[in-house]
Amino acid sequence: MSAKPAEPRGFAGEQAAIGDAAGKAGAYDPARDEMVEIVNLSQQRTGVAGTIFISTRMAAHGQRIKWLPGRPERDGPCLVVTLEDPPRAINMGLPLRVARASEARIEAWAALNRDALLRFWQDGVVWLEEEVAAFLDGLRKLP
Repeated sequence: MSAKPAEPRGFAGEQAAIGDAAGKAGAYDPARDEMVEIVNLSQQRTGVAGTIFISTRMAAHGQRIKWLPGRPERDGPCLVVTLEDPPRAINMGLPLRVARASEARIEAWAALNRDALLRFWQDGVVWLEEEVAAFLDGLRKLP
């Protein structure tokens, strides 16, 4: 009796599944892939204590940034700050005293950099490394 060949793992497994699904309902559609650029900005760059998360357009979310009181963590409590004029902070699970103590400064930073953040949101996913670096260097820091 011969042993059954091992199932492909990782990327090879994903590619095998794509090949098997070709032509079937629910087959892989590269047009559904979402390219996203994200950056976690430190206090050194922003002048705001904590971390500011910025990204390019994400399908499920409007134009916004996130502020975290410490290092970033996936799905951790944060302030979501819209890029409206004026920006508006929405508390997503932070202790109320932390959110209230920080929101004015984060909203001020978002307002100061709104135009650049909106350009990054809209077009940053197609920027080359040098363009992303120039964008980051152009962000203004609060005193």
